[in-house]
Amino acid sequence: MTFFILRRLFQSVVLLAVVSLLVFLAVFAIGNPVDILINFDATPEEITRIKRQMGFHLPLWQQYFVFIGSALQGDFGNSFINGAPALKLVVERLPATLELAIAALLVSVVAGIPLGLVAGLRPRKPSSQAIMAGSILGFSSPSFWVALVLILVFGVQLGWLPTGGRGETVDVLGVQLSFLTADGLAHMVLPTITFALYPTALAIRLTRAGTREIVLLDFVRFARAKGLSEKRVIFVHVLKNILVPIVTVMGVQLGILISYAVVTETIFAWPGMGKLIIDSIYLVDRPVMVAFLMFAVFIFTLINLIVDITYSFLDPRIRISELR
Repeated sequence: MTFFILRRLFQSVVLLAVVSLLVFLAVFAIGNPVDILINFDATPEEITRIKRQMGFHLPLWQQYFVFIGSALQGDFGNSFINGAPALKLVVERLPATLELAIAALLVSVVAGIPLGLVAGLRPRKPSSQAIMAGSILGFSSPSFWVALVLILVFGVQLGWLPTGGRGETVDVLGVQLSFLTADGLAHMVLPTITFALYPTALAIRLTRAGTREIVLLDFVRFARAKGLSEKRVIFVHVLKNILVPIVTVMGVQLGILISYAVVTETIFAWPGMGKLIIDSIYLVDRPVMVAFLMFAVFIFTLINLIVDITYSFLDPRIRISELR
C-alpha cells in the first residue's frame, strides 16, 4: 500500500509539472494585462516601468522558471486587478464551489443509484423505461439551458426560489457556509439541480448496466436459490459488486463539478471559483487564471488517488499490484 501511494504521488508530481508548463504557455501567451492596468495616456516610460515591476520584461522561459520557483512556495503572484495573492482568491472561493459540488454529488448518488437499480431489476416495466428516458434527457440537456429554464419557471413565474447569489451564510471556523441557513439552502436549490442533472443520469446508466450484468451471474442465482430475501440479494450481492465503477466515475465527476462550475456559477451569480475564473479571463488577470488552473489539476490528481485507494476496500479481488 505504501509503495502504491508513493508511486501515485510521484506520478501526480510529474503530471503537475507537465501541466504547469502547458498552463503557463497557454495563459501567458494571450493578451497583455499591462494595457488594462495603465491609463490610456500613459507614457512609454510608465509602460516600461510597469512591465519591469511585473516581470514581463524577461524572456518567456525566464518568466516560467520564476513562476515555478514561486509556485513551489504556494505563491502564484498577486492579482493584477485587486492586488491580493492569486491563490488566496481561489481558496476563498472554494467553499462556495464545494457546497454546490458536494450537494450535487449527494443528489446524484441518492437519486441515481436507486433509480438505476429499479431500471436494472425490472427493465421491461414502464417505470424503468421512463427512468431511462429521463437519463437521456439529463445527458442531452445543456446546463445553461437547464439553468435558464429553472430560473424562468421556479424563480420568475412561480417565485418559489431565488435566482441568484449565495444568500445568508454562517461563519464556521472562518469559512462562510450557506447550507446551514434556510435562506442559503433556498439559494442552493436551483444551481444544485443544474449541477446534479448530468451526474445523476450517469449514475442511473452505470447502475443499470452493472445490475443487468450482475443479476445474470451464478452467485446471484445461487443466493436466491438459498432462499435469501430479495433485499439482501440486492444490497449485499448486487449493489456491492457494482460500486467500483460507480465510485470511479462519481469521483471523477466530483473533480469536474469543482473545477468546471463556470457556466452554472455565472448564470446563478454564485460566488465560487467558476465565476472567479470567468471574471479573470475577461480582465486578463493571469495570476488568478494560473492559480485556478493549477489548483484544479491538484484537485483532480488528489481525487484520483483517493479513488484508486478506495478500490481495494470496496472489492477485495482488486489488489494494489493490479493498479500499478
